[in-house]
Amino acid sequence: MSENSKQVVHFNVMKGFTTAQSNEHQRNWTERAWENAMLHGNYDRSRERLNFEITKGGKIRPIDTSVSIPKRMAASLAERGIKDPNQGLEIPKYRTVVDFILSGSKEQMRKLAFGNQTVVFEPGDNAENYGLKRMPEIEHWAKDMYTFMCDKYGEENIIGFYVHCDETTPHLHCTMMPIKNGKFAFKELFAGKDKYEFSMNTKRLHNELAKVNALYGLGRGTAVSETGARHRPTEEYRRHLDAWCASIEEEVSQHQKALAELRGEVSVAERRVKGLTSMVNNLEAEKAEKEKAVAELHRQLRNQEGDSVELTARLRDLQHELSELDLKLADKKEKLSVADQKLRDLNEDQSYIQQRTDDLKEESAKYSEEIRQNVGSFVKDAMLENLINDFHTRRASLSDEELKFLSGSPLIEFAEHGSEILHCATLLFLGYLDGATTFAEGHGGGGGGSDLKWGRDDDEDSRQWARHCLRMASKMMRPAGGKSRKR
Repeated sequence: MSENSKQVVHFNVMKGFTTAQSNEHQRNWTERAWENAMLHGNYDRSRERLNFEITKGGKIRPIDTSVSIPKRMAASLAERGIKDPNQGLEIPKYRTVVDFILSGSKEQMRKLAFGNQTVVFEPGDNAENYGLKRMPEIEHWAKDMYTFMCDKYGEENIIGFYVHCDETTPHLHCTMMPIKNGKFAFKELFAGKDKYEFSMNTKRLHNELAKVNALYGLGRGTAVSETGARHRPTEEYRRHLDAWCASIEEEVSQHQKALAELRGEVSVAERRVKGLTSMVNNLEAEKAEKEKAVAELHRQLRNQEGDSVELTARLRDLQHELSELDLKLADKKEKLSVADQKLRDLNEDQSYIQQRTDDLKEESAKYSEEIRQNVGSFVKDAMLENLINDFHTRRASLSDEELKFLSGSPLIEFAEHGSEILHCATLLFLGYLDGATTFAEGHGGGGGGSDLKWGRDDDEDSRQWARHCLRMASKMMRPAGGKSRKR
């Protein structure tokens, strides 16, 4: 397994699932939608035939577009007698859908999907790719992912499991309902009681998935909190942020252009529907008048009112006109039906692109906040490092009496073993008491005592809990017996 090949695990939490989102997962698109996808996205239509879905029992089949994900969700809930808590609400407020994206490093996922075949990965409809075959390895990987998700969250809760081989990196979407014991339970299954429990749940998920992905050459990315490694240099982080923001801005810009084009097409389609509707109404009114005239002529003929030859001739002319009207009316109705469908498709495409644009903006805002918080961490890191370096510089000039006075103080301990104490405190903060103990004992510590009461007090906020963990870590990193370690 390449050291650089890592798994990718991401999930979005939603208050329902739209038809437009379902169409994207199922590739249930109109010709116009496909053109937009290839123009503004990373989709290759020549590889769409390689996409597949996994259904109950782990069966692989071509993607079935006859039933959308929202309809699958409604059918599943009805069958199980579970009510959608968002049903009837003007604005949905309950988290009823979790949409997973599972993938891995680009080169490894491509190898699983296509082996050593030559593939054109540019968006469009690449004729060179029509001879491609889907490799069995991508199917084995997807089936193992399906088994994992079924075991962890319940097969009955999965309402869509689609593998896409037609984008830049092969990946899968697992759309599921967070239901436990017949009730929606997102908080219990995913969020936990607070963000720290959520963090632990997420790490556990990554660890468990990594055991399966290891079979396919995909490793688990290692978190800073687990290794004690320092954050990446600020300049590297800034470059990463710049690249990410540029990508987001480009995609948002492309979506906005597509929206502008679609609005123009929607306007044209609306005018066409309006014009055809008016034509149909006029033709139907004309037909009604002629049918009324035909009925009147029949009445006159029955009652022998007027010249029967003249009445019969007029009746024949009117019936001929009615036949022509029926043909015109059928033609206009057919055109109206086509125009109506096109307008619905355009509105659906517009809705999807607008939603995707809004999602990107929201994702960007969340990421920016994360960056802001991380920048604060960089500054604190730098400040702590400067303080410790300054102390080391001044320490040589301190007298023995002054050093004795400082012995055992947090300042001395941090100056000598700051990184180990911080890592141990991080493990405690995240709830890994056993891991913190193992780490401390493996790095010369072992103090603190095993009989000390440990745990977060109910009235402790995050900052107080962090201080609590820091004090405990400082004790744990001392050698058994309480004496300071010598450098």
